[in-house]
Amino acid sequence: MQIRCRYNLAAKQGFSILEGLIGAVIMGTLFVSLYAGMTGGFSSIRRARENLRASQILLEKFETIRLYNWEQINTPGFVPATFTNYYAPNAATRGTVYYGRVVISTNLPIPEVYNEDMRLVDIELAWQSGSTTCTRNVLSLVARYGLQHYIY
Repeated sequence: MQIRCRYNLAAKQGFSILEGLIGAVIMGTLFVSLYAGMTGGFSSIRRARENLRASQILLEKFETIRLYNWEQINTPGFVPATFTNYYAPNAATRGTVYYGRVVISTNLPIPEVYNEDMRLVDIELAWQSGSTTCTRNVLSLVARYGLQHYIY
């Protein structure tokens, strides 16, 4: 009695060049997509941190102005017209540099009756985020008989 074994020739063969190429393209696309997603996530986090720091700087500056008395607000040069602040998550560098400008104006969008007792304060902040220049500003009114009147 003879036993014959048949071997499947397809099982012994490897992948064809076309199958290997398609696999390499799929893996390359997967790695490029993963890298792009991670890069986008990190830049989104960086922008969120910079925006949060900008909001903190604006709030700090405006709260300082709110505590000045009426004579100080109306004294030219008492409130600095420009300022610079930094955000450095790692202390090895200066990090992001924020440039600010403060404008105290008597041109009010309200009736003229209040012109002598109110000032319009505009605080603008600008910084460079990558290749984009970002800006934020706060626009509010300060009154003669506001919070600083009760503190002093």
